Order: sequence, then C-alpha cells, then structure tokens
Amino acid sequence: MAVLLIGRLYQIQVHKSDYYAAKAESQYVHTKTDLYSRGSILFTTRDGTRLSAAAIQSGYVLAANPTHFTVSPEEFCDSLKDYIDVSVDKCVDRVSAEGRTYIELASRINADQSKEIQELDIDGALLYKNQWRYYPGGSLAARSVGFVGYADDGTELRGKYGLERYYDDVLFQKRQVMSVNFFAELFSNLGELVYKKEESRTGNIVTTLEPSVSRMLDSILQEANDKFNSKLTGAIVMNPNNGEIIAMNAVPGFDLNDRSGATIDQFQNPLVENVYEFGSTIKALTMAAGLDSGAITPQTTYYDAGSIELNGFTIKNYDGRGRGTVPMQEILNQSLNTGVSFVVQKMGKDKFRDYFLNFKLGSETGIDLPNEAYGLVNNLHAAGDVQYATASFGQGIAMTPVETIRALATLGNGGKLVTPHLVKEIQYDDGTVKEILYPEGAQVLKESTSEEISRMLARVVDDALRGGSVALPNHTIGAKTGTAQISDPENGGYYEDKYLHSFFGYFPAFEPEFIVFMYTVEPQGVGYASETLTDPFMDITRFLINYYSIPPDR
Repeated sequence: MAVLLIGRLYQIQVHKSDYYAAKAESQYVHTKTDLYSRGSILFTTRDGTRLSAAAIQSGYVLAANPTHFTVSPEEFCDSLKDYIDVSVDKCVDRVSAEGRTYIELASRINADQSKEIQELDIDGALLYKNQWRYYPGGSLAARSVGFVGYADDGTELRGKYGLERYYDDVLFQKRQVMSVNFFAELFSNLGELVYKKEESRTGNIVTTLEPSVSRMLDSILQEANDKFNSKLTGAIVMNPNNGEIIAMNAVPGFDLNDRSGATIDQFQNPLVENVYEFGSTIKALTMAAGLDSGAITPQTTYYDAGSIELNGFTIKNYDGRGRGTVPMQEILNQSLNTGVSFVVQKMGKDKFRDYFLNFKLGSETGIDLPNEAYGLVNNLHAAGDVQYATASFGQGIAMTPVETIRALATLGNGGKLVTPHLVKEIQYDDGTVKEILYPEGAQVLKESTSEEISRMLARVVDDALRGGSVALPNHTIGAKTGTAQISDPENGGYYEDKYLHSFFGYFPAFEPEFIVFMYTVEPQGVGYASETLTDPFMDITRFLINYYSIPPDR
C-alpha cells in the first residue's frame, strides 16, 4: 500500500503536476488566509507619546469572477477603471481568459473605495478583506524607517531597507495559509502533532525618532537642496550624551507608500552607507587632539605664511593668504589649513594618528541600521607628512556622516564616545518589554579638553560665523563649517568645480542637549558651507530650543 501511495503521489505531484496546477487555477476563487500582519515601528514624541511610523492598514482586495458578468468585459473594466491597478485594456485581457473564476484587479482598496464599488453594484466584482504595510508619515524619515518587499523566493514579505530590515526578525510575523481541504489540513499540520515548534518572539519596536523634529528636518533639507540644486542633502540630529538619534534623513526622498519612480539610491541611507571627505569640520577634532595631548594651548601662536611645503606638495589656506602670527583660536575662526597642519607637526604623526583612531574614525559605530560602511583612513598609516596634514583638515580621509557625528559629539559631551542608535525598546507580543541598553563608550578626551574646545567653538559662532550675526543672545552654540573638494575617482586628484559642504554644531555649548551634523553634495552657484548651511542649521537650532524649551545659558 505504501508503494502504491508513493507511486500515485509521484504521478500526481511530478508527472502530471502542470495538468493539476492548471485545473486548480481555473477553479480558484479566493484562498482563505490569515490577514497579513507585522510588528509596528513607533515614533516617540517629545512627551513620550508613541505614534506609528509603520503599521498595518486594513482594506480589501478587488477581484473579478467573469462567470457572473452581466455586461461585457469592456464595460466591466471601464466601470472600475478608477480602482484597478492595471489599465483598462490589460483588465479586459485578464477577465476574458477562458475558464477563470478569480482575477485579482487591485490589492489595496480602502474602506471608502469599497463603499463606492459596492454602490456601483457590478455583477462579478468581488471584495475580500485584506491588510498591508502602511506608513502614516509617507516620506517622513523614509531612509531610516525603510520598507518591506518580497523575499528572494517571492513567498514572504520581509524588511528590505532601514529599520524594517535591521529588526526584521522582531517585526516579521509568518503568514499562515488556511486550507479548506480536510486532507491538506491534516497533512500540513501533521508535523505539529509530532514536533514541538518554538515560536519566535515578535513585536513592535519603539524608536528615538521624534516625528515633529523629523518633519521639520525633512522640510529644511528639501528647501536647502532645492535652493542650491544639490545632488543630495542630509542631516542627523542626535543627543550627544547618549547617542539617541532624534531625526535623520537625506533628500531627495520618496514616499514609503508609493515608491514608483524612486531609485535604489533613494532607498539607501547615505548617512550610514556612504563615505565622504568632509573638509574643515574635521579641524575641530584636530584642535581638540592638540589641546588634549598638551602639544598646544589656546594661547599658542604660529606664523602663517599662507602655505607650507610638505613632501613636494604645497598646502594652502582656502584663499592662499598668510595672516602672520596668529593664535589657535584664529585657526578655527578663519579655517586655516596651515594652522591645523602646524598642530599635527607639534603633536607628531603617531600621536595625531592615535587620537583620530581613538575617535573611531574608520570604524563602524554599531548603529542599528543595515549596511553600515567603514570610513577610509588609510592615509593615517602613510609614511609621508603631507597625508597627515591633509587629514587634519578633512581631506584624504573619508567617513560616514554617522561616524563623523559620533566623533564630533565627544567635543561637547565631556569626551565620551557614544553609540548612535534609533531604537530604545522592543514591545514583544507576549506583553514583555525589552529596553535596549548601549555600552558606555571610551573616554577619548579629558573633560577639561571638552570644555576648552567648546569654548573655542562657541567663539567661532559668536565672533566669526557670518561676523557673529547669527549668534543667539541667550544660548551658546559651538559650531564649525567645512568646504571640501570632491575626489575624482577616474582621473585621480580632485575636481576643480565640485564641492561638498558640511556643518556641525551643538548647543548649549557647555552642556549640549543636541548635536546637528549637516552636509550637501555639489551645491550650485555658491562657494562655501557658511553660505549654504548656516541658515538651515540655525533654523533647526531655533526650532529645537523652542520645541524642547531649552533654558538660556547666558
């Protein structure tokens, strides 16, 4: 009997599988399934309220049964043209296929649309309950939230980008197909009678992303990107004391609910996955390293001739001019390349390299987003002096934005490395809650150094940034701009007409609650980051001060 059964199963499932599959397809009406489900991604508002960033929306599938038509296929499809996912011509072709009793025409019909379809009272139009992934914010923090898509085998919806992918094992809930056939039901569940299956722990993730701050950031980024016709503009708003990311995105963006027309580049998160040479924002790290090592003090001076010769290369200030004898503060105020090169010479190459590697430049941060890239800092291991000099002002080394903001946060938070992150707890379906704890980072600068460099960066804003005109009367801000040449990967060297602008700042300068890092790629018709990113940064700063009621510190 066993041999006969096995032989018959082989005949049905292998030898004549195409025949029976076609026969089943022609009789197919609508498989009864558990509705699609997946854990939620939640924003956290300023007051701790949880709002949905990714949830499940309920609606209907619109299908057709041609055997019930009382009108022609053309009339049927034309009546439903406002609701179907395909063209009228394609609809007609599909519903005209002989022997078909179920043709799906739209998978996401909302409640209002379903009422309208019912009111049309079209024979052969069928509505079945359905659920799908929905993003209430649309494009809000899209590159960080990510989205779902079919896995490679095409059977299950899995996280493809952003938090959806990184936490897919928590969010994913397996969709079960409930067969109405008794024998199929029996055999499909036979394993459960013999084996005990371990259920994976699934649930919701609670993020540190604040929706109002994220919306403000997206708006300001888009305005800046449009104004200067940049290729890309991105920013991170982070708590420098614990690494919580409050907002993070890059534009041009895309709508998570309608991704048609978007490119793979837009789906990826350049703040984590791409590396850049950021230029003079890195001078703040060089100055802090010099202060911390004891190689210089704020009162140290050097003679600025406008350029220096190293290993046969000439390093110049941005304008080529010399300033004579200048103190360390002016290196930051006037962004002098010769000045930070002097700091490296005073420190020595080995000590300078050790500080930059202690800032974890060239390393992953451990952020909870997929595909984090390593920074490129091979020049910190070079033999020549010129590589160290260029690294001191942010050229010749390339980092991710998230790697860079982590290093810059040490300047204001007392010298500690933090772990940037977007999720703070997991709410499991069984009712338990897991708080995600991140390790306390290494102490890479003395607290006194953090205070000293913060004092210097505050003077940059008060005295030098646009002549001090953007300084706030009641709040101190420590900040630095950067304008970097973009490397030419084909011909070597750098483009003469392509630049990347960056800007970082934290506030209040001596007990910062926020640090902001911004950058824009290839802005048009403008020379320096002080012209492109100062206003957007100050808009973000004023919003955060007011929204969080940050008390004055002066």
